[in-house]
Amino acid sequence: MTTRDMMNVEDGPAGRPWAAAPGLRLRGLAKSFGAVQAVHDLNLDIAPGETVALLGLNGAGKSTTISMITGLLRPDRGAVSVLGGSVAGAVKAGRIGVMLQSDGLLRDLSVRELLTMAAGLYPAPLDVSEALGLAGVRSLADLRTQRLSGGQAQRVRFALALVPDPDLLILDEPTVGMDVAARQVFWAATRAFAARHRTVLFATHYLEEAGAHADRIVLLSGGRVVADGSATQIKATAGRRTIRATLPDPAIDTLTALPGVVRAERHGASVTLVCGDSDIALRALLRTEPAARDIEVLGANLEQAYVELTEQGKPR
Repeated sequence: MTTRDMMNVEDGPAGRPWAAAPGLRLRGLAKSFGAVQAVHDLNLDIAPGETVALLGLNGAGKSTTISMITGLLRPDRGAVSVLGGSVAGAVKAGRIGVMLQSDGLLRDLSVRELLTMAAGLYPAPLDVSEALGLAGVRSLADLRTQRLSGGQAQRVRFALALVPDPDLLILDEPTVGMDVAARQVFWAATRAFAARHRTVLFATHYLEEAGAHADRIVLLSGGRVVADGSATQIKATAGRRTIRATLPDPAIDTLTALPGVVRAERHGASVTLVCGDSDIALRALLRTEPAARDIEVLGANLEQAYVELTEQGKPR
């Protein structure tokens, strides 16, 4: 996000309180591109100190929502409040830091020079050495930006987002292009930053990242919120449970026909029953297959809940 982009957002009413306000508040946010409605009347509150994942398939509305939050896009209707005030007011005060997927890095500067130049734009920035260390890019400090790999450039964008020492950190698909080791360093740094009672919002389509690193997940489908809660709560909203068991001679047709069973799969002597009602299915299984052993009843994992809720949220 360039300084010019950030400064072109209209400021809101002056004198609004910062401390008691939500870290982020969206009310009735909507955006269309021609006949395509990317975001539908989105309402969302994020408390100070929360780390929230905005999760969804490509085209779910994640990046459009983030662009409206940061002022890069104007909503067709609705309002965005950042730390109790306008986006522009938060940016000018250095209270918001943004890492976007498509940010370019100025060429012919070292990473240290780039961060030093960015720090001069904010009233109370992090020390450049601290930003380099927190983002895990000290070893890149003297490299020219055009010599960075894709993953290295992502980590430098993260350092740039930290330079203002923001109260709200917004990350759009932050680990794209990073290898496994770089992702581990990145998330450790994000947790360390959030531990300072800072608010973090990140958009991702990586389920494992959302489940492992967010206090709360907001699942978007078709520009609408279809689930909002912790990973555990979202998994609980998916109605289907799975029964696993070992049978001496499993017959898939018989198992599929059991009451409460949606689908049956066989892997040797092991069977998996996907259930609409696991209680009814389990009782029927034990009546029909009294020799069944090693029985497990499992709740939906995040991937299953994600697929089920996303399908439910698609426009019909």
